[in-house]
Amino acid sequence: MALIVQKFGGSSVSDPDRIRAVADHVVRTVRRGHQVVVAVSAMGKTTDDLIRLANAVLTNESAPAEKAVKKGEVPIKGDSREMDMLLSTGERISAALLAMAIDDLGVPSASFTGSQVGIITDTSHGRAKILEVRGDRLRQSLAAGMVPVVAGFQGVSTGNDVTTLGRGGSDTTAVALAAALGADECEIYTDVTGVFTADPRVAQRAHRMARVSFEEMLEMAATGSGVVALRAVEFASRHHVKLHVRSSFTWEPGTIITEEDPTMEQAIVSGITHDTSEAKITIARVPDRPGIAALIFRTLADRHVNVDMIVQNTSTDGATDISFTVPKFDLSTAMSICNSLKEDVGAMAVTADSTVARVSIVGAGMKTNPGVSATMFETLSNAGVNIEMISTSTIRLSCVIRAEQVEVAVQALHTAFGLDA
Repeated sequence: MALIVQKFGGSSVSDPDRIRAVADHVVRTVRRGHQVVVAVSAMGKTTDDLIRLANAVLTNESAPAEKAVKKGEVPIKGDSREMDMLLSTGERISAALLAMAIDDLGVPSASFTGSQVGIITDTSHGRAKILEVRGDRLRQSLAAGMVPVVAGFQGVSTGNDVTTLGRGGSDTTAVALAAALGADECEIYTDVTGVFTADPRVAQRAHRMARVSFEEMLEMAATGSGVVALRAVEFASRHHVKLHVRSSFTWEPGTIITEEDPTMEQAIVSGITHDTSEAKITIARVPDRPGIAALIFRTLADRHVNVDMIVQNTSTDGATDISFTVPKFDLSTAMSICNSLKEDVGAMAVTADSTVARVSIVGAGMKTNPGVSATMFETLSNAGVNIEMISTSTIRLSCVIRAEQVEVAVQALHTAFGLDA
């Protein structure tokens, strides 16, 4: 008998028919002799609807806009504590309905909020980090033969306030539960059949990978693959939680994400990712002296602006240009900070460009194979794609390009590295 944590995303529980289908799958897993804990997201676009509802009741146009909770959502205005109270209700609705549906099929079930199962977080509303998962009530429910259904995306802070975990929070909830309970596997059910070599909507010949290492998945999640949230993969890697990404629409075997197998030869490049959600900021003619970059990036960090790629040009006449990328929903905050620092650091100008994108190649085999960067640059050149910024890690190479050239770039790289199915 295995202990399995199953997480179902918003599209998987979007309406009563989908909830009944998920309940049937959970019950089938139980009747095969396994113990199951379920984590769920809010139904469909519930979170977006709640944000719009909150914004509609706010008449103060000067209320500061907070970050969107998930990529593509409308910005949040207003008090972050009350927003967490509001947004956490979406997952609670899903959890209660799914528990009812499971119970209706003859398997006892109970729904729980994040606080009820002991998910303890820090006090950062809208982006809280999990500090501890106590899980006593989950263990008691499992011992009683029940299926616990946990509302994802939420917890309770050390200050006893409801908190939400930010983008991909339900994935993070599921992995945290699996780690705390010592589960044999954490299944992430979504609307795709697994992790692909590229976005199949962009590269038509992309194919599903049967297995991906944590190291590769971390890089893919960080550079645009939205199949599993980055924080969830980080948590799984740190706590050695085996992930299984599957479709809740076909139920076919998906992609296993686990430790790298040292006995197997790794593909040079496993996947191509892209991200059009970032913008580039350039601070021109910054004095080239110690402490300038530290001041800029410390101020951005203190305002919770996530900086990704950074390029500093060669100094000429004692001055240099610094360019870096930030998420588009951070752009206005980042520009405000940089403009306020412009005179302090002696910069000439601050400019923004929101028409850029990032394309990346990821593969564990890049560690031991020379010539990968040359192939990437030649491929992009032959496709007429200009490179504006470059960033590397041991198993990843990223380039910032024009957003309108993403599709051409991804398709060309997918073919060049032999990934076409």
